[in-house]
Amino acid sequence: MSALNDNDIYSQNYSTTDAGLGSYKPFSSPYLNFDPSYLPQTQPEFIFLDGASKQRGRFELAFGQIGGSCMIGASVGGATGFYNGLKATTLAGQTGKLRRTQLLNHVMKKGSATANTCGSIAVIYSAFGVFLQWVRGADDDLNTVVAATATGCLYKSTAGLRKCGMGGAIGLGVSVLYSLWNSRDKLSHILQLNPALT
Repeated sequence: MSALNDNDIYSQNYSTTDAGLGSYKPFSSPYLNFDPSYLPQTQPEFIFLDGASKQRGRFELAFGQIGGSCMIGASVGGATGFYNGLKATTLAGQTGKLRRTQLLNHVMKKGSATANTCGSIAVIYSAFGVFLQWVRGADDDLNTVVAATATGCLYKSTAGLRKCGMGGAIGLGVSVLYSLWNSRDKLSHILQLNPALT
C-alpha cells in the first residue's frame, strides 16, 4: 500500500501523525471541507406550504387578541379597583379584615367589568376583521380601519345615534393611528424617494 503524497488535496490540511505504527496521514472527505460563510446565518422561523400566506390570518390572530384584551382589561380594572378601594376604605375608616374584604371586592368587581368590556370589543373587532378578510379576499389596513370603525359603532349602538357616531369616530381614529404606525417603514421609504416631502 503506497503512502499518500504531500500534494494530496484530501489530506493536505493534516500533519503527519506517529502513533508507533508508522507515519500516515488521515483521510479527509472533500465534502466536509467547506467554507462556513456559505451557510445562511438565519433560518426561517416557520415553514409555509407552497402558495400559502407568509403571515397568520385574522382568524388565527383573533384568539390571541381576545385573550390579550381580556388580560389587559383585568389588569387595568384591577389596578383601578384597588386604587378606588384604598380611597373608599380610608374615607370610611375601615381597618383589618373588613378593609381587606372591601379591597378584594373593589378589585374583583372593577377587574371583571373591564375585562368583559375589553373582551367584548375584541370579539366584535375580530368578527368584523375575519368577515372582511373572507369577503374581500385580502388582509390589509383597509380591513383594520373598517373593522375598528364598525366595532365602535356597534358597541355604542344601544346608547343612541350620537354615542354610536362617537364610538365609530374613536374606532376610526385609533385604527388610522395603528395603520400609520404599522406602515412606518413604507412611509419612511416614500419620504426617502421624494425629498420634497421632508
